Amino acid sequence: MSNNVKKSNYHHGDLREQLLKAATKMIRENGIDQLSLRKLAGLVGVSRTAPYHHFKDKNELLCAIAEQGFRERSKTMESQVGDANTESSAQLKEYMVEYVSFAQQNPEIYELMFGRTIWKQQIDNKSLKDSAYPSFQHQLAVTKKWQEIGLLDQQANSLRLSQVIWGTMHGIAKLLIDGIYKDSSQIEEICECAASQFSQVTN
Repeated sequence: MSNNVKKSNYHHGDLREQLLKAATKMIRENGIDQLSLRKLAGLVGVSRTAPYHHFKDKNELLCAIAEQGFRERSKTMESQVGDANTESSAQLKEYMVEYVSFAQQNPEIYELMFGRTIWKQQIDNKSLKDSAYPSFQHQLAVTKKWQEIGLLDQQANSLRLSQVIWGTMHGIAKLLIDGIYKDSSQIEEICECAASQFSQVTN
């Protein structure tokens, strides 16, 4: 009977989501190197060949996990900047805090999204790019918006300013992930200091 249930799940198309959830859990608990389609099949309770109907190899699975991460980030960024109840001067700090906190709370996923595993080894695919690039473009759009209202330097090149802000957040995140900064309770204070260096608004 259990085999029939497994086949039914597969034909109903929810196996891919089950595999993604299980793979994400495996990465968070054991790291990227311990992930394999064979282990994943055993964890989900399907045949060893079943995952290959959805992911041709481990690299494609990693791209799908990173893609999910970018989609989550995009939703969060849109809701943050679109919050009319938050002053623009506070949005920059909160934007940085959320970014760094996400990285600190999801280090393995963050490394997939922004690390060498996918990008330097050039195993990215079109589906991942279609999720990642809008995330980068959204950050550029937000930077331009903050420049227009005078929060950020209006004379600066928007692309370069966006890259520097992102580089700052990424650097803080990596220091936390790599254990150089160990006290995560200081994230807000660090990001507030960083935001004040970019902000053109003085209290």
